Amino acid sequence: VRLHSHDVRYGSGSGQQSVTGVAAADDGNSYWRVRGRTAAVCERGTPVRCGQAIRLTHLGTGRNLHSHRFASPLSGNQEVSAFGEAGEGDYLDDWTVVCSGTYWSRESEVRFQHASTDVFLSVTGEQYGRPIHGQKEVHGMAASSQNNYWKVMEGIFMQPSEVFKAEQYHAEL
Repeated sequence: VRLHSHDVRYGSGSGQQSVTGVAAADDGNSYWRVRGRTAAVCERGTPVRCGQAIRLTHLGTGRNLHSHRFASPLSGNQEVSAFGEAGEGDYLDDWTVVCSGTYWSRESEVRFQHASTDVFLSVTGEQYGRPIHGQKEVHGMAASSQNNYWKVMEGIFMQPSEVFKAEQYHAEL
């Protein structure tokens, strides 16, 4: 399932832009940009550290992956929505990258834990009816499980910066 969003608002809870899971690999509404946490600068090409707080900004609408203490419409877990304008939102847009090793690698599975409420970004089997028929509910779950692993599937991969390469591969004499 791919993390998906579009400018459709939840009919309950916060009324913010919905975030769902879809199976289609060719859907342009499933692209997200990795950015630094709120009020932080993240230079393009800088690897993301495991344990680092980030924002995921939806490319189509410019809203950030967001969570707060509203109940999700189908499962009653914590709602996950998209919030803000032009990539600017608030501290509830920050997610911690949970992975093994030092950096989030392109090939590995990761978890995203909400920095303010500690829930894990998850998708289970609940599916919506109209107007987003067949899309799965994405929500926050308090416990880690097989339902909250995510992996990069496609997109643009930025090569690490020269400074990072020098730091990573420099050996003292």
